[in-house]
Amino acid sequence: MAEFTLPRNSKVTEGINHPAKSISEDPKKLIIYRWDPEKKENPRLDTYEIDKKKCGPMVLDALIKIKNEVDTTLTFRRSCREGVCGSCAMNIDGVNTLACLKPMNDVKKDIKIYPLPHMRVVKDLVPDLNDAYKQLESIKPWIDRNESQVPQKNLTSIVEKKQTPKERLKLNGMWECVLCFCCTTSCPSYWWNSDEYLGPAVLLQASRWINDSRDGKRKERLNQLNDSMKLYRCHSIMNCTRSCPKGLNPAKAIADIKKSIVTEL
Repeated sequence: MAEFTLPRNSKVTEGINHPAKSISEDPKKLIIYRWDPEKKENPRLDTYEIDKKKCGPMVLDALIKIKNEVDTTLTFRRSCREGVCGSCAMNIDGVNTLACLKPMNDVKKDIKIYPLPHMRVVKDLVPDLNDAYKQLESIKPWIDRNESQVPQKNLTSIVEKKQTPKERLKLNGMWECVLCFCCTTSCPSYWWNSDEYLGPAVLLQASRWINDSRDGKRKERLNQLNDSMKLYRCHSIMNCTRSCPKGLNPAKAIADIKKSIVTEL
């Protein structure tokens, strides 16, 4: 049987234990992935104990409490605290989710927190999303009017493109995406083909613009995605739908794109 050994500097070691400074009424331990590229040390798992009675209910509340009161070096992203910005995406208790929407009470044992999988780690719980944003840019996530369909006399003036309520309904389940990339980083197909496969989050965004009645480049968008790597690396594993913290269904959006390509091109 073959034996595989990780490089010495990639092995996650046991880190620093930060016990509660006083007796806790409702103690909870958080085991958090730590890595600082400037220290040239192995990643480690630090343990922090907090009192839930003196903290907000969400995992993000605990992280903020730890950073403010226990360890100011802990690094993570956060902004809105309402599940709108997507900044605090991380792997909590083995599932990619938003820390601001994850109640601590949902985790019965110690809360284990890691950065989003597969992404290069910038520091601690902060992943590098540069490649993901470049893929998002490639699908042109904006309304692209077809100038040939606009009367010549209106080219120099602003013309409103109206949308009926029925047309607007087609965007439901897509516009709500906050680009946290929880779905993309839970997808095995993306893990192995992230250099070419666009991934669930970007393809969900592509579907949003493909189905917008105000856009004039539907066929061009479908043609761009009609590629064995960009789109068809999806094998409907469904991890993306299971992990979406907003309850969206990227797998269905990808299937709809495939169906549109077959029926319209």
